[in-house]
Amino acid sequence: MRDADYALMPLLFGLTFISGLVDAVSFLRLGHTFVANMTGNLVLLGFAIGGANGISIVGSIIAIGSFMIGGIIGGRLNRRHGENGAHLLSVTTFVKIFFMLGAAAIAWFFGYDGFVAYVLTAVLAISMGLQNAVVRGIGVADITTTVVTQTIIGIAMDSTLAGGNNTRVRRRVTAVVVMFAGALIGALIVLRLGVPAALVAAAVALAIVSAWAWRLKQTATLTQ
Repeated sequence: MRDADYALMPLLFGLTFISGLVDAVSFLRLGHTFVANMTGNLVLLGFAIGGANGISIVGSIIAIGSFMIGGIIGGRLNRRHGENGAHLLSVTTFVKIFFMLGAAAIAWFFGYDGFVAYVLTAVLAISMGLQNAVVRGIGVADITTTVVTQTIIGIAMDSTLAGGNNTRVRRRVTAVVVMFAGALIGALIVLRLGVPAALVAAAVALAIVSAWAWRLKQTATLTQ
C-alpha cells in the first residue's frame, strides 16, 4: 500500500462514520430514503413502485438524481485537485460542512415534512454524491465511505475459513464497524434530539476531518 493511503485512511473512516449518521437522518425522518446508499435506495424505489407503503417514490428519485449531481461536482474536483488526496479531501469536506449546516438550518426553521423533506433529501444527497465521487477518485481499496457490501464479502471470501490469508482484514472490519457506529449514533441523536442536532453533529465531524486533511496537506508540502 502507498504511504499516502495509510495517511488518508483515518479521514476516510471519518467520512464512513458520517455516511452512516446522515443515512440515519434520511431514512428515519425523510420518507425512508437513503442519501448515501444508492443501492438501498434503488431497491426501496422498486418496493415503492410495487405498492409498498411508507416509502416515498419521489424522495427516492430525488435522492438518486441529486446524488448524481454531486457525483458530477466531485468529478470536476477530482480533475482539478486530484493530484493530492489530502488537499482534495480538505476541499471536499470544507464544502460539505456548508451543505450540512444549510440542511440543519432548513430543518430548524422549516421542519422536515412534505416539500421540505425533498429539499433536505436533495441537499444531503448532493453532498454524499460529491463525497463518493471524490473518494472513488482517490481509490483506497475497500473504503468507499458510503457502502460496505463489497467490504463485507471481502472479509468473508479472503478469510481463513475460505482458505484465504485475511487480506486487509483490519481496514475492512474497521470500515464496517465505523459505518455501524455512525448509523447507531445518528439514530440516537435523531430520535432523542432531532434532525437539526444530527446534521450539526455531522458538520462537526466534517470539520474535524477537514482540519486533519488540511494538516496532512501542509505537512506534505513542507516535506517536499
